[in-house]
Amino acid sequence: MWVPYNFNMPILSPNALEFFSRSPEQTRRLGARLGALLSAGDVVCLSGDLGSGKTTFVKGIAQGWGSLDAVTSPTFVLVNYYSRPQGETLYHLDAYRLEGAEEAEALDMDWMLDSGALVVEWPERIKSALPADCLWVHLSYIDDLQRGMVFKAEGNRYNTLLADFRRQAFGG
Repeated sequence: MWVPYNFNMPILSPNALEFFSRSPEQTRRLGARLGALLSAGDVVCLSGDLGSGKTTFVKGIAQGWGSLDAVTSPTFVLVNYYSRPQGETLYHLDAYRLEGAEEAEALDMDWMLDSGALVVEWPERIKSALPADCLWVHLSYIDDLQRGMVFKAEGNRYNTLLADFRRQAFGG
C-alpha cells in the first residue's frame, strides 16, 4: 500500500525514485520521458496539493505518449483524453470532484485501460477503484519554480517501468 512520502525517511526503497525539478520545463520533460514508456493498461497515480505540478507533468506525459492534443486539467469534465496517431488513448482522470470509488467505477476505467493508459490526479480519493499495481508519483510544491517528486512502483510491471524511466531520464 502506498502512503504519502515522508521527507524524514532517510532512504528510499529500490522501487522508488526521488527527484527535485527546478522548473516547469524540467517537470514536463520528465513527464515526456515517462509518457514514452507507457503502454495500454498502465496506470499512473499523481498525488499532491493544488499547484504541485500535476497537470504540468501530465502535459509532458501526453507529449511523450505521442499526442498532439492540448492538455488541460479535467477537474470539471472529470476525464480528458489524448490520442496517439496509432489509435491508443491516454486518459487523464481528475478524481478531485468524485465522492468515492463507486463514482470512479461508473466511469468505466476497465474500458479505459483496455484502450489506453490512465493517469489519475487525486487518486487517494478513489484508491479502492484503482488496481493494486501502478506507478505512484507524489508531487510537492517547494517554491514557485521547484517541485519535489517521489516515484513509487507497485508491482513487477511498474518496477520495470520505473527502472526504464530511471535509465531514460538519468542514464545508467
